Amino acid sequence: MALTTIDPACALVVIDLQKGIVSALTDARVTDAVERSAHLADEFRRHGLPVVLVNVTGRAPGRTDAVRSRETGRLGGGAERPSDWAELVDELGVRPGDHLITKRRRSAFHDTGLDTLLRDLGVTQVVLTGISTSSGVESTARSAADHGYHVVLATDAMADPDAEAHRHSVERVFPKLGETATATEVVTMLEATR
Repeated sequence: MALTTIDPACALVVIDLQKGIVSALTDARVTDAVERSAHLADEFRRHGLPVVLVNVTGRAPGRTDAVRSRETGRLGGGAERPSDWAELVDELGVRPGDHLITKRRRSAFHDTGLDTLLRDLGVTQVVLTGISTSSGVESTARSAADHGYHVVLATDAMADPDAEAHRHSVERVFPKLGETATATEVVTMLEATR
């Protein structure tokens, strides 16, 4: 499905492009996701549209198989995080007008005030990018749809350490939550609607 429009009140929401996560992933898709997200942020700023940059500092306290595996060393051990782990990557070029959200769960909507911020700004549509496609991005997209926003997923401006999980989200889940597009298609539609 092609991107139909960019609403007059649209916000870019960038998920978890932070130093500790990006530096741990060496795939070229991660570099592409960072570059395309940064480009989208510049374009949204240029058009006077909100840019929301989200980082993550925690996780839900419930037990999971994946957490148990990390704690026993099978998925990278329990090494101490560097002090800059949660800092946004420099490529995003954070500006004073950007909105910063720190999350402690998968979704950027859960207990963060993101919905209140977007409603206060009159936002009706969100464009999502970031890492990981099947985790933070997908969870935020589900929440955005549940909150009644029009959702656009810039699929080439996101990445996942698991290529199959990325593909599954993009092909099977995202079409049910919103419209998928490339970063270039989003920029082209921004130009056409402004």
